[in-house]
Amino acid sequence: MRIGEIAAVVGLTTRAIRHYHHVGLLPEPERRPNGYRAYSLRDAVLLARVRRLTELGLSLDEVRDVLADDAGRELADVLTELDADLARQEAEIRERRRRLAVLLAAGPGEAEPLSPALAALLAKAPRTDSPAAAKDREHLILLDATGAGGQEVYAALGPLAADPAVLALYVRLDELAYAPADDPRIPPLAAELVAAVPDEVFAAVPADGTVVAGFKEALLAEYAPAQAEVVRLVMEAFIERGRG
Repeated sequence: MRIGEIAAVVGLTTRAIRHYHHVGLLPEPERRPNGYRAYSLRDAVLLARVRRLTELGLSLDEVRDVLADDAGRELADVLTELDADLARQEAEIRERRRRLAVLLAAGPGEAEPLSPALAALLAKAPRTDSPAAAKDREHLILLDATGAGGQEVYAALGPLAADPAVLALYVRLDELAYAPADDPRIPPLAAELVAAVPDEVFAAVPADGTVVAGFKEALLAEYAPAQAEVVRLVMEAFIERGRG
């Protein structure tokens, strides 16, 4: 059989067969005097088996192991491993669909693709129209998406998020939106914000204060000058206490 004929028999393309030759999966057959490859029935059986194994999801390296003689892995072992991998993928897909269902069930703007730990934290926070509180929520969502957050940190922030007194601190920060960077209200507000944060959160802050590269600069740029000064003082206190 020529390459086109064996390709038609086993349901493969000639390009696929040439690729199998190139990667060493299928030995090159003898060539006829005219230079064409001459495939045998044994080659057809081998290619049919390759096709079945790849359709099951095996990689070409795994197929090579199965087809090898004594040095190869047993087919049953490879299929067992493949089955376990597919089971893991199914579990991941089910979890992703569960989270997607939550988003679809919520109204527009009422849900975010959050980790369960952050979702639980934000659920504890009382509703507020504070722009500063909204910024904090956005920053937490960003850190959560980058993996810089953490279940322990979110758990430690739980009592703080649920404390109505924190809303008053946000209001005071909002009031600095049009104040100068040397407003006398800045130092006491920064000190009270630092005092409100649990020690467990400080312990999670890296020694150099870098949670995500460029985050600090981008964060400060979002605030008005006086507000940025409060946030800067709070972040410096975080770094200092985190080192301690």
